[in-house]
Amino acid sequence: MSKKVAIIMGSDSDLPVLKPAIERLKSFGVETEVRIMSAHRTPAAAAEFSANAAKNGFGVIIAAAGKAAHLAGALAANTTLPVIGIPVKSSTLDGLDALLSTVQMPKGIPVATVAIDGADNAAILAVQMLALSDADLADALLRFKEKMAEEVAEKDRRLAESL
Repeated sequence: MSKKVAIIMGSDSDLPVLKPAIERLKSFGVETEVRIMSAHRTPAAAAEFSANAAKNGFGVIIAAAGKAAHLAGALAANTTLPVIGIPVKSSTLDGLDALLSTVQMPKGIPVATVAIDGADNAAILAVQMLALSDADLADALLRFKEKMAEEVAEKDRRLAESL
């Protein structure tokens, strides 16, 4: 049975940013559980979720938060699963605060960090991680990459015809 991906957001206001990740994971047939937890407002719930994530069938955790953005690190501190952080643009600093908070983890607590509001890449990275032990997902990723290459080649062809 394939592992699940948890998508944890710090606030329901992060949902619009996360929809591309949810859709991308569904397109690969990856079971996804989406939750709201806060590193600051519900630290015990976040710690308990991440501490039990592996035994509950998860293979990767995606964490999205803005501003202080401690969620990904708080989750990573309590699990051996890979955690992917999505810094969310939610403040006057255009997400730079969240990016720096997400990427600057202390030694021993790694968080793979994607671009500000980079939910689609977070989902693809999660699929790549799961595909290391899932041949069907690996094949689906190969087809995905081939389709992207075909789309670029088609755009190149149309450009050449238009000039």
